[in-house]
Amino acid sequence: MTTAPHNTRPVLGIVFALDTEADAFASRVQGSKSLQGAEFSIHEGNLHGQPVAWVVCGAGMARAQRAARALCDGHQPLHVLSAGFAGGLDPSLPRGSLVTAAKALREGELPIELSRLAHMPGTTECPEGIVTVDAVVTTAAAKQALKAAIGARFVDMETYAVARVASGCGIPCLSLRVVSDAAGDELPADIARLVAPQSAMRRVGAALAAIGRKPTAAATLWRLWEHAVVDGRTLADGLEAVCRGLPVCGALSTSQAVEKSGSFPAGFPRGKE
Repeated sequence: MTTAPHNTRPVLGIVFALDTEADAFASRVQGSKSLQGAEFSIHEGNLHGQPVAWVVCGAGMARAQRAARALCDGHQPLHVLSAGFAGGLDPSLPRGSLVTAAKALREGELPIELSRLAHMPGTTECPEGIVTVDAVVTTAAAKQALKAAIGARFVDMETYAVARVASGCGIPCLSLRVVSDAAGDELPADIARLVAPQSAMRRVGAALAAIGRKPTAAATLWRLWEHAVVDGRTLADGLEAVCRGLPVCGALSTSQAVEKSGSFPAGFPRGKE
């Protein structure tokens, strides 16, 4: 495996919400290092000879928007990619499916066109798009209602925000997600507390509290964790395939990008949101 020159722009700037989504990918990156900002750490390294940068921002539109702006201002990647897990809205998408979307949707907002990935075996392309919402959709009935209202085949909490920032910066945006819960799956009500931005200790506390309220939740949470490990590997496989399919180009060093942005890493995000 070759190493890309340090003075190239990242071919991908990836926004993850959760460590469980990013960990398998990060373990495959060579020469990784981290730049600590006021709110996020942005990581960079090389994957299959391609320079990449990524951030784990926490769940939700606001954090995803600030993270995407930090990547675009500080690193100027050739492509921005919203990556992670998603909820299935279409019963034809089984749990564990690797999916891409042609557009980002949000209720009350105009659709944002997404760049199309070259077809990868085992990946489902969804021209109907992905819808971004403000809270985890936990019930099969709610998923069915959301699909009927919006028409998207899967749902997350970040892609629309990432796409909006990338579009404003003139950078192509892609989406790659793994369906972590199918349309008919029911999620525990406490799942929202577990995906909220917090320390590992607080997340353990939230899990223990959920088990205390409902002892049978232990088996459910363990199963979700096992699925997340597998789904993270599936996502990392997909991201590797994306990297292999993108050309190496660009010539802006990290130090030049920092100087140009004027605020990264010490005080991002910058600019009007």
